[in-house]
Amino acid sequence: MVLASLTLLAGLLFSSGVSAQTDRSVANALRTRLRAMDDPNPSSSTRSPNPPFDAREASIETVHHAIYSGLSTCREVVSTFLARIEAYNNRTNAIITLNPNALDIADSMDESLTAGNATGSLFCVPILLKDNYDTADMPTTGGSLALKDSQPTEDAPSVAALKIEGAIILGKANLHELALEGISVSSLGGQTINPYDSTRTPGGSSGGTGAAVAASFCVFGTGTDTVNSLRSPASANSLFSMRPTRGLITRTGIIPISTTHDVIGPIARTIKDVAVALTAMCKAGYDSTDNATALVPPATRYIDYTANLPSGSLSGLRLGVLSGFFNRTAASDPEVAPVNAAMDAWLARLTAAGATLVPITDPLYNATAIQTAYDVQRFEYRELMDAYLQRPSLGGAHPNTLNELYALKARNDSKGAFVVLPSQYEYVNTALVSSTSNTTYLPRRLGIANLTLALQNTFAANTLDAIVYPEQKNLVVKIGAPSQSGRNGILAALTGSPVVTVPIGFSDATAEAPVGVPIGMEILGRPFDERKLLGIGFAMEMLGKVRRAPVWAREEVEVPVYREVPVVSPDSGNVPIAYPLGTL
Repeated sequence: MVLASLTLLAGLLFSSGVSAQTDRSVANALRTRLRAMDDPNPSSSTRSPNPPFDAREASIETVHHAIYSGLSTCREVVSTFLARIEAYNNRTNAIITLNPNALDIADSMDESLTAGNATGSLFCVPILLKDNYDTADMPTTGGSLALKDSQPTEDAPSVAALKIEGAIILGKANLHELALEGISVSSLGGQTINPYDSTRTPGGSSGGTGAAVAASFCVFGTGTDTVNSLRSPASANSLFSMRPTRGLITRTGIIPISTTHDVIGPIARTIKDVAVALTAMCKAGYDSTDNATALVPPATRYIDYTANLPSGSLSGLRLGVLSGFFNRTAASDPEVAPVNAAMDAWLARLTAAGATLVPITDPLYNATAIQTAYDVQRFEYRELMDAYLQRPSLGGAHPNTLNELYALKARNDSKGAFVVLPSQYEYVNTALVSSTSNTTYLPRRLGIANLTLALQNTFAANTLDAIVYPEQKNLVVKIGAPSQSGRNGILAALTGSPVVTVPIGFSDATAEAPVGVPIGMEILGRPFDERKLLGIGFAMEMLGKVRRAPVWAREEVEVPVYREVPVVSPDSGNVPIAYPLGTL
């Protein structure tokens, strides 16, 4: 096994042109590392001939450098992230559960490494899943107490694709309960806290993923997006995300809300990691149980989205700017002004970099009006959830219908088994008695078709490469707010368009927000234009270097020798009184 590992390492070293001296020193480090792996009682000197892996702001590339150069074992890499979660999850409340098999999986990957069988674009990359992705080795709860024992017997195809590429699932991240809003509060997981400002939400509904990635609890995480939910936490946590074209990644095995709105995708600290993750998730391919996957053009399947990133350029681009997606009427509002300032500064930088900005003033593009007129979640939600809850592959104790779930209300002897924001009562109550047979459903679907055509006409008439606007018109809201107001995600959600979200700055630093509150921009493209959008995002990342880690997340953590994965429990008791449990 040692010989095979050294052979693999030598190949890697020669292919990268390192010196013979470096070759010998790294090979010696690997021998020491392998001896440590075989030692049942490792001392600190035997276990750590090199500095411990630094998980802070780690990327796929830095993980691979560490394990392929012999600087760290896979177990050691995983341990550093577990240590960070143990030390700091109380700062964000981002984690619902950890995977008890994570260290065993890491050990098996170390064996593969020593045998020369390390394969996969995500080999030994620790990631977190939003807890609405089905996993056969962990419950899938949607953050709901009503689903705490719900246990899938199969991985979602997207999860299986990530595992095939070598990703290690560290655990599950909190979310807004059942992904229905953007506050990221749940009856099982409690309130997730923004790591940049403990008085604010982390966006959502994939807020646990966003906070965890920002705090370097994993290399990247997964989310879902029904209206804003991949983009909102990316914006609120100085991260990058990709909402792919509807159908590019199968949604099977994901707790559903809407066939029309739902997509899934990655959130990461760099565009390159987003691109690697997207490439892996797309390998799930066509899925007969998700008809949208049949619409993916053959030439778009199995693309390596990292291939052309370095060639991305801002020069010569024509970018539409949606004026209706800004709040210019409350310019002096301290919650609005930083967003406008960050956007205006970046629009100027894009112009200076050679892009042409094209103002789009069509009154059609009003996010509030679009959502009011065309949102179809409430007509699709109940039917989809009932089908999900009644699947033969879903084991464990759980309600069989959405009405059963929401019947678990607060009583004298119980606080109830779900959280619904008061601002959502009308939506959920309507959804419980609605379906796609409602007379207003088909007219809304026709309106969505017309909106989609109008958007493509806007692209064609103005010869646009992409359209840009702030992800949220105001800063991410405070904990206890009625809703996550001001978000602009509805246009992409209804039209199925792809969007890359990039960080563009921060509000001014305050005592509550030592580096400021993060602000993000959405870059929307035509269907299946992911490669172009990622290229634009990469060029912006290289131009701006905007991302900053939260202050406390920059601290080092001592890494213990784990014999087993630690148990980390969320603080479900921190739900604000503004969101009463079991009330509908």
